Amino acid sequence: MQSKVNEAAKRKNCGYNCAQAVACTYCDMAGIDEETAKNLTQGFAAGIGGSMEATCGAIIGAVSVLGMINKDAVKTMQGSRRIINRFKEQNGTVVCKELKGITDGVVKRECIDCVKDAALFLEDELK
Repeated sequence: MQSKVNEAAKRKNCGYNCAQAVACTYCDMAGIDEETAKNLTQGFAAGIGGSMEATCGAIIGAVSVLGMINKDAVKTMQGSRRIINRFKEQNGTVVCKELKGITDGVVKRECIDCVKDAALFLEDELK
């Protein structure tokens, strides 16, 4: 599989939220059209609903599309856990407001880099 990480980053730079950027990049592999993927993930912007209180949307996008591709609950749960653990190991947290430095004033990861991380970790699960 050729990496689509840069495609995900491009979508983020073109106005997609983090979840949309990841999910839409891999929607062809999931057997869904981009508009459907974009609509399904529209509420996951900025830590769900703009609250910044929840999990980074890029992770949500990766996990969502992983389930559509796998169509196997056990395999998806295991892969999702690995994506989350790798993301947290690399960035220190998976919570949007913590990544953006809202809680302590220290930005741990910019959105574009969160998208790239989630896309890369998703690709690793799809190999």
